[in-house]
Amino acid sequence: MTKALSLIIIAAMILHLIKPLGLPGLRKRSDFWKLAVGAMAAISLTVIFSHGT
Repeated sequence: MTKALSLIIIAAMILHLIKPLGLPGLRKRSDFWKLAVGAMAAISLTVIFSHGT
């Protein structure tokens, strides 16, 4: 699951660098770092939930 999530986030970051997504908070190309922070949080939660149970 984390590999698939990582690939999706990386693809979104590349697309955002080419053409900004236009979502609130992601209107400039320089905002791609916010996707990376969100990805780290999502992957961390996935790991916690998969290994915590």
